[in-house]
Formats: sequence, C-alpha cells, structure tokens
Amino acid sequence: MTDQMPPRPYIYEGLDPAPEPKAALKKVSDAVQRVVSRVGEAIDTARKPGMPLSILSNVAREAPLGSLMIAFLLGVAVARRR
Repeated sequence: MTDQMPPRPYIYEGLDPAPEPKAALKKVSDAVQRVVSRVGEAIDTARKPGMPLSILSNVAREAPLGSLMIAFLLGVAVARRR
C-alpha cells in the first residue's frame, strides 16, 4: 500500500467552444433581418409629411375619441363579414 492519493479527475466546466450555427438557421435569420429592415424602411417612408401614416397620426392626435370610434366601427364591420 502506498500513502499517495490518486489524482482527482478533471471537472467539466462547460469550456468547450460554442457550436457553429446551422446553415438553415443562419438563412432564416438573415431572411428575417431583411424583412424587418424593409418593413422599417416602409414605415419610415410612410411617416414623412403628407404620407398616410403622418396624416393618420395627426388626426389621432387632434381627435383621439373620434379616431377610436372610427377604429371600433371598422372593427365591427370587418367582424360581421366573417
């Protein structure tokens, strides 16, 4: 018998390198980013003075209750069709 203790085993601490992203996931991520940027550009364009979103936001700012009533009536009209 010996008085020496065997060395302790190495403890795994999760230091492995991160796995590479899958090609399909990368493609989907890129497609989503492109769509988001296009939608953002369309919204920015529509908010310019004289464009529909600019007009709509001005009307809603000046008459919020009237705008709410119109939105409610449009919702009722769309809901009845279905």
